[in-house]
Amino acid sequence: MPALRHIGLLAGGVLMLLACAPASAQTAPSRDDIVAKLDKYQADLELDVPALRQQVTERSKMRGKSEPPPGKRPPIAPDLKKLPTFNVDISFDVDTPIVQPESYQTVGRIADALVHSSLLPYTILVVGHIEANGKREANAILSQRRADAIREILVNTFKISAKRIQSVGLGEEQLLDYARPTAPVNNQIQIMTLAKIPEPTEPPAAAPAKKQPAKKKK
Repeated sequence: MPALRHIGLLAGGVLMLLACAPASAQTAPSRDDIVAKLDKYQADLELDVPALRQQVTERSKMRGKSEPPPGKRPPIAPDLKKLPTFNVDISFDVDTPIVQPESYQTVGRIADALVHSSLLPYTILVVGHIEANGKREANAILSQRRADAIREILVNTFKISAKRIQSVGLGEEQLLDYARPTAPVNNQIQIMTLAKIPEPTEPPAAAPAKKQPAKKKK
């Protein structure tokens, strides 16, 4: 019954978002397309997400003539390219982390994929990116807020376990298209298969209680 209740909550969340979506909603990827991209786990990536967030914040504040332009900066987290990844277009209100209704169905499809039996054993990383327009530091902050927003929708609306999903915004510190730093393609969200959830370990069996010797009757 708990599994049926979970499916019911998920379906209810999808219907709620679809009811709000306009008729001109963007074409959403299929659940199977997302699963096919993410179901390629090979090995865990030892990634300290809070530390990476701090690195992005610090690097986005760098200034000076010696600082290379956006298209020439080295990726801040190159190891992320080793992870199974699905790139997705999510429309947000300008300069905000608010998801536009036309992308509600897309987020719902991501949620559907994450509860597929092939992906349930894994933790997921939501990565936000921004094109290299405007202030570099502001871009880092906005990308983090947008990655957090997707995570919150997956957790709060679609009831995906919060323990399974982390989020990080890379701003313009790891462009998706280095040849075109200001192109819209750099605004995509990436969903990544991060690591396998450890198998639960059974607690050691309790030792049987020692029998107390019977007292002799006087």
